[in-house]
Amino acid sequence: MKTKLFFSAILILFASCNMNKNPLLQDSTLPYGAPAFDKIEVDHYLPAFKQAISEGKAEVDAIVNNPEAPTFSNTIESLEYAGDRLNKISAIFYNLLEADANERLQEIAEELSPMMTEFSMYVSLNPELFSRVKQVYEQRAALQLDPAQMKLLTDTYKSFERSGANLNDEQKKEFAAIEEELSLMTLQFKRNQLASTNAFTMHITDPADLAGLPGFVKDMAAQAAAEKELEGWLFDLSAPSYSGFMKYSDNRDLREKYYRAYNRRAYGDEWDNTATIQRIVELRYKKATLLGYKDFSDYQTERRMAKSGDAVLEFIGELMDPALPVAKTEVKNLNDFAKSKGFEGDIIMPWDFSYWAEKLRVEKYDLNVEEMKPYFRLEDCIDALFSLANRLYGITFEPIDLPVYHPDVKVYDVTDNDGTHLSLLYLDFFPRASKRSGAWMTEFRGQKIYNGVEERPFISLVTNFTKPTADTPSLLTHDEFITMLHEFGHALHGMLAQGRYPSQTGTNVDRDFVELPSQILENWGYEKEFLNSFAKHYETGQPIPDEMIEKIVDAKNYLSAYYHMRQIQFGILDMSWHTLTAMPDKSVIEFEKDALKASNVLPSVPECIISTSFAHIFSGGYASGYYSYKWAEVLSADGFTLFKEKGIFDKETADKFRRLLEQGGSVDAAELYRDFRGHDPQPEALLRQLGII
Repeated sequence: MKTKLFFSAILILFASCNMNKNPLLQDSTLPYGAPAFDKIEVDHYLPAFKQAISEGKAEVDAIVNNPEAPTFSNTIESLEYAGDRLNKISAIFYNLLEADANERLQEIAEELSPMMTEFSMYVSLNPELFSRVKQVYEQRAALQLDPAQMKLLTDTYKSFERSGANLNDEQKKEFAAIEEELSLMTLQFKRNQLASTNAFTMHITDPADLAGLPGFVKDMAAQAAAEKELEGWLFDLSAPSYSGFMKYSDNRDLREKYYRAYNRRAYGDEWDNTATIQRIVELRYKKATLLGYKDFSDYQTERRMAKSGDAVLEFIGELMDPALPVAKTEVKNLNDFAKSKGFEGDIIMPWDFSYWAEKLRVEKYDLNVEEMKPYFRLEDCIDALFSLANRLYGITFEPIDLPVYHPDVKVYDVTDNDGTHLSLLYLDFFPRASKRSGAWMTEFRGQKIYNGVEERPFISLVTNFTKPTADTPSLLTHDEFITMLHEFGHALHGMLAQGRYPSQTGTNVDRDFVELPSQILENWGYEKEFLNSFAKHYETGQPIPDEMIEKIVDAKNYLSAYYHMRQIQFGILDMSWHTLTAMPDKSVIEFEKDALKASNVLPSVPECIISTSFAHIFSGGYASGYYSYKWAEVLSADGFTLFKEKGIFDKETADKFRRLLEQGGSVDAAELYRDFRGHDPQPEALLRQLGII
């Protein structure tokens, strides 16, 4: 998520020797202006931020003190193109805070938090600046602006309004204090979650405790132990380690131990996040009501496709009501299967689900993940993504030797079909203690055009796939390949950007629209024509068997209602926290249990909790927005039918979708979708694709 910064683009020259020594305060001399990661040191960040903030304030003052009457050019565009240095520094710092953090970086983030908040308030609560913006906004009907300009003007005015510009002086002080504390609280949440996640390891020395685990899981754990100079096998809470053990381990006691550790992160330990959550929720509500909204969900969704919290709740209900009984039936059938195979409990527990689900999948579809993995070597999967982008959009990817922030990172030069440079693409695939879990796309620089000069984007794709061992390359599960496609869809959204204004380019779109490019690309992972083009055994070179592809396709909707409901539950929990109008007289865990009770399909474990590690909503920009994954799934399900009708590599359809990607947020999201598909999407499209209706 990117935060728009409001200040003008006035270049200030500095003669200090500090600037000459600090790579963050210098224009990069590398190809395309790429970040000089080899020269950036931790101690460079604070002085660079301080200098850039000082510049930003001077830029704001220059706009305010401009003796000319406010115009779209000298006010709105000046704000839009402002803060280049601060934006670039922020993009590097905050992305590395996610991908390669250390204790000092986290300390700096906390030092920066009040500085950045104060600067934001210096801009957004500046009455003279807002006065100029308002004057231009009130003249908008007579300005003869094109659609992108009119949207920029409207968005700029609304951003000021939503940042407290219309509040009185006393309210502005209160708003600023709320924003400053919120910034610190979200940072604290993130720091606690990471520390608690990294604190747990499960060290196994008895080979008998590895029963059921396939070779790739054991090899990964052995390597992790060796890196810590330990004998045996080491498991942690990173996604590959955790999911592999939970899916295959025959040891139910260890699965339960592992599950409880994963689902008690930042709860009841020295990094407990419960008080942090309560304060974040309280502050968000205060912020929303101060601005005149009934709750935080209405504040957040106003600028999204959904438009209101009530609309989100209605949408969730439309997706949940038909799915819940189907999901309960799926769980009952899985429970019956487990009992038929010797399970002695009354009902499968959450730490049993993945284990028995995998066994039923193997039996039902004869689909063995370990047998599939050799056909999805990471390098081949990378080539597949590049080939897919080339067939759809004509773009190519070539390795380029540029500095990186970690040895695992690879960089590619992305060019269009006419040979022009489009983007740099940074790929960072393997887990480490300094990287948060999960997978994401971000950017070190977005696309923009200023004074006729275009800057192309620097896109980063980050995951946590299994590292190669001495004997085995990195091999992906099919699910991991789908994750890879998902993030690459985001990357294409960023790389293909063709706008003018940085706040409107690439992934700077409505939150509930941003997942469409990623989720629609997942569909290719189930297409035989595409899988046949790259999936081959890394040892024998034999192509993936047709029957294996058929099994992958047949199994696509395996337990689809259950997994659908799991995502729905995350959305319910998110909205439950952010539709509050008063803090509940109960603990965080009690509140969560009550919120999810009606939608549970597995037994709720009293001591386990989601909220304390729910980074998406408490530190990741998805507050009142987790529903957007499902919203975009509806768009994706409906949108991909056009490719199915015309052909998955149909050039005309691909060109239409590329135009959607290129326009970013310069056009209303609903209009963009209608232009591509010809109609508005309906929730039934997703339910039908999942086999629920």
